[in-house]
Amino acid sequence: MRPVEITEGVHWVGVLDPQLRVFDIIMKADHGTTYNSYLLTEGEKIAVVDTVKATFYEEFLENVRSIVDPADVSYVIVNHTEPDHSGSLDRFLREAPNAQVVCDRQCRNFVKNILNRDVEPILVQDGDTLDLGKGVVLRFVHAPFLHWPDTMFTYLEKDGILFTCDFLGAHYCDDRLFDDLVDDYSHAFEYYYMVIFRPFKKYVLEALDKVERLNPRIVAPSHGPVLRSNPRAYMDKYRQWSSHPAPDEEKKLLVFYASAYGNTAALAEKIAEGARSEGVRVTVMDVAATELGLMIDRIEAADGIAVGSATINGDAVEPVWYLLSHLATLNLKGKVGAAFGSYGWSGEAPKLIAERLRGLKFKVEEEPLRVNLVPTEGDLEKAVEMGKRLARSLREKGG
Repeated sequence: MRPVEITEGVHWVGVLDPQLRVFDIIMKADHGTTYNSYLLTEGEKIAVVDTVKATFYEEFLENVRSIVDPADVSYVIVNHTEPDHSGSLDRFLREAPNAQVVCDRQCRNFVKNILNRDVEPILVQDGDTLDLGKGVVLRFVHAPFLHWPDTMFTYLEKDGILFTCDFLGAHYCDDRLFDDLVDDYSHAFEYYYMVIFRPFKKYVLEALDKVERLNPRIVAPSHGPVLRSNPRAYMDKYRQWSSHPAPDEEKKLLVFYASAYGNTAALAEKIAEGARSEGVRVTVMDVAATELGLMIDRIEAADGIAVGSATINGDAVEPVWYLLSHLATLNLKGKVGAAFGSYGWSGEAPKLIAERLRGLKFKVEEEPLRVNLVPTEGDLEKAVEMGKRLARSLREKGG
């Protein structure tokens, strides 16, 4: 795809990756992605904001060359050094020998380890500026842990454009490029937040306070559409998702399950029945049919969880591990945890889940409830009793 003008003197020179379906091993990318790079030519000095993934270097270079000679580039702004944005940095710097790297102080070692050669970047802090001439000034916004410690944003004051790297982005590929031209991509936008930024809510809110004071006219992230129709609406979504719910005195237990033939599901319902009989609010959720963000939000607000899985090939099933793998950044210490499940012949899943819950700092006192195939009346009663004991543990936890 050829360069696209964002405003006069500001061009998108990135690349499209419509075939991508899995990003960074763990993220779904059902609509592909883009690697957005931006070329700023309206000042006396030319700057590039972020590069692209290494495998797309030639296309990126061709886009830059169609507008300027790379030898005329004075600065390469590195907002974040993850390789999908910095993968082409080394080769581009060789093509642009007069360019200086500009990055946050936290970024210095990352740049060194990407290039594996001596480069002395211009190190900037929160609020520092870089004058490109002709009244074109870049202002830098320190934005750590969004989502690496090195992250910063770059604000083009004259045009009101904020370059945010991953922040406010999405894995969504569409050659129409702008949010007011592409189809509805709200699901991809929310999923991207939930997987990448949700663990860093505190830093999201801090960054939003800074960004909202700038009141940018356009937000240009490094993945997905450029936000020009109403950037504040996207920021408001991030603020909503990052705000903590009001404290609630009522004890809450979540019962998650993944069930092949309904047997583990039956245990889940009985555990819930027992906990409810003790006055605890219980929500039962099928992990294979519930959005990740919804599950994580509820875990953060809950006092305890019980997780059940069928055993397949000596293990818990993939949707259960997918959920548990996204809990490591939550503050779970002291929350009550338990495991259960029906199995055919081996029954390892509940034991493995209980072990993982302990590793995540859940308080796991119950022995895993394991039932061979179809639960008997006695098995179902054991599930009810487990629910009652979990409810009592929640009350003791609050006492």
